[in-house]
Order: sequence, then structure tokens, then C-alpha cells
Amino acid sequence: MTFLPDTGYTPSAEELASIQEWFAEYDRHGGARDIERMADMAVFPLNLISDGTAGNGASAQWDRQQFVETMTHVMGDGDTDITFESVRTPVFLSPAMAVVFTDSTMTMDGRTQQLRYADILIRRDGKWAFQTMMQGGWGDNLR
Repeated sequence: MTFLPDTGYTPSAEELASIQEWFAEYDRHGGARDIERMADMAVFPLNLISDGTAGNGASAQWDRQQFVETMTHVMGDGDTDITFESVRTPVFLSPAMAVVFTDSTMTMDGRTQQLRYADILIRRDGKWAFQTMMQGGWGDNLR
């Protein structure tokens, strides 16, 4: 008989807070366009999952250099901050793994955009890091 692992882990209040604190820091770095600090919060190779205009799923693995180059291009080098107002729903699979669903409003250079995405975070040596990013619409740009 095969036993499957229990994935119904219930996080503590401290664990939930640690996820929110991690994202607050990540959003601060993103808002300041500090891509290098954002990259410091990832595990490479980083997995990316999306879909393209043809309706097909797409995936890629990026090293740190690819992440920095792409995010610098996407976020630009403007001198105004980017702000995020986000609602995050973490689903813990264990004390060291969480899938976090995000609904966010991003404001950049006076323009507002709605975002919905998910990240897979892992905890190593007591610190969270993102390992997989999932968002629709980027598949044609993955390589």
C-alpha cells in the first residue's frame, strides 16, 4: 500500500506573517527598481510558467543574469517609484513550501494595471525565497 504525504499543513500566525513580510520587502525592492535585490530573494535556476498568444502553455528556467536583464527591461529605469497594492493568499504545503496567489494593483509612471499571479516560495535556512513565478501572458517572451 502506498501512502501519500499529508499536504494539508496549517501554518502558524508567525509563518503567515513571515510570508507577508517577505512580499513587503520584495515589493519595496520592486518599487525602487532594485532588480539586484529582487534577484537576491530568488533561488536559481528560477522556473517561469506562462502562456502565449497562441494559447499554449510555456515554461523556462532563468539564471540570475537572465532574471536581472529581463526584469530591468520590463520594469524600466524610470526615476519614479512603482507602487503595489496586493492581496495575497498563501497556501502552505509544508513549513518550507508555499504557493502564494496574488491579486495586485500596480501603479507605474501614473498608469495603473491589475495583475494576478502565483509564486512558489521555499524556505531555506529560515528565509523565504521564490523559486517559481506563474503569470499569464508572458509566454511569447520566455526563452
